[in-house]
Amino acid sequence: MATSDTRSPGMKLALALLVGFLLSFPLFTVWLLVYDRQQQSEFAKAGIAEGWGGPQVMAGPVLVIPYRATTTETVTEGGREVTRSREVIEELTLAPEQVDVETGLASQPLRRSIYEVVVYDAQVSGRARFALPADLERSGVPLAAMDLARAELRFGLSDPRGLGANPRVTLAGQPLRLQPGGGTGATGGRGFFAWLDASALRGQAILVDFAYHFRGNGALTMAPHAGDTRWRVRSAWPHPSFQGAFLPAERILRADGFEATYRVGNLALGRSLISTGAATETAQVAEMGSDPTQGAMPAQSARISLMQPVDLYSQVNRATKYGFLFIGFTFLAFLMFDVIGGVRVSAVEYLLVGVGLILFFVLLLALAEVVGFTAAYLIASAAIAGLNTAYSAAVLKSWRRAAYIGGLLVALYAVLYVLLSLEAYSLLIGSMMLFVALAAVMYLTRNLNWGAPRDEEQTAAA
Repeated sequence: MATSDTRSPGMKLALALLVGFLLSFPLFTVWLLVYDRQQQSEFAKAGIAEGWGGPQVMAGPVLVIPYRATTTETVTEGGREVTRSREVIEELTLAPEQVDVETGLASQPLRRSIYEVVVYDAQVSGRARFALPADLERSGVPLAAMDLARAELRFGLSDPRGLGANPRVTLAGQPLRLQPGGGTGATGGRGFFAWLDASALRGQAILVDFAYHFRGNGALTMAPHAGDTRWRVRSAWPHPSFQGAFLPAERILRADGFEATYRVGNLALGRSLISTGAATETAQVAEMGSDPTQGAMPAQSARISLMQPVDLYSQVNRATKYGFLFIGFTFLAFLMFDVIGGVRVSAVEYLLVGVGLILFFVLLLALAEVVGFTAAYLIASAAIAGLNTAYSAAVLKSWRRAAYIGGLLVALYAVLYVLLSLEAYSLLIGSMMLFVALAAVMYLTRNLNWGAPRDEEQTAAA
């Protein structure tokens, strides 16, 4: 005996919408799960790279020269204001007229369990040319006030833990003895320095040659400070990302690596080659707009990130956001079979099919961490499409009808993969899919009385 269906098409639509709304809660939970796994991945990567060196920021060299200055202050003594003068030691920071830096990045992935992080060993060499400007007097510091014999040559490195052994710095062919600390504002004062006698600056320019290596992970940032900075970088890593306030003037990308050349002048930096006292402190505050030890970039810098080809958590996160599209299209197909095909679909059946669709994203996340995103996507989509197709054959009482559901799911999974690959066109493709679905529903239900129960509609049709 056939079971009488007294629900109107409008009630069936409301039921499908209600179940879809309830499924939004587990779908949101899956999104939180992806976020949690991504955070765990970041912690694990930090643990893998611990002791190797963080995302590095390199800066310098700059020459810091102490000089004598006179300051005045007014104090109140015995009810009277008294002005006093005293001599203090200030620092003048001299940036090089020109600096040429060559950097070779030897990169490699490090793995622990299912997690992987890209680390590198950077070999840095270069030459800097220092000279006092012809208009030095405009700085307010006379040459006679400078103690050139007690100058410091400072190099900045945001995470000195990664600094290799035996850095070499020479002045006129003579090696300088290096000391820890004394970096620049761009690196939070971290790095190394050398004392040197810069008396030769009184009449000529001096040349400083340097070579050192350090380890880091993820990204390398250069904070330029010179009249003309030339930075050339070479690496065998095939997936660089160029970021920051300055982009390379030349770049060559190949399957076996890349080369990039930067040219930055002090006019582009908006910074004088000489800074003194409070001006130096202001410049350092501007440079330290974010903490370089946490991988953040100084305000004026060039950055090269060694990216992974596929960030699986980002891909899964984006896929999860299309979960409502999967649920909506599948429920819409069941609703059409219900209100037009005469096959009754209960709320429980809607719910089970929806749970299967949400399970796809959990499977995708779990498998992607082990076998990679593409393989995980194929396995998870095949499993869920097969499961819901087999269940639909029982619900719709026909394998032929179930084949439509299976075909719909296969098409949805294929379109979603395209959406994830073509991020620039995802909105266009998604909106076109919604338009086609709406047009199909409007056409199929153009003669449907949404308020009449199914039995009455069949009687009227007879």
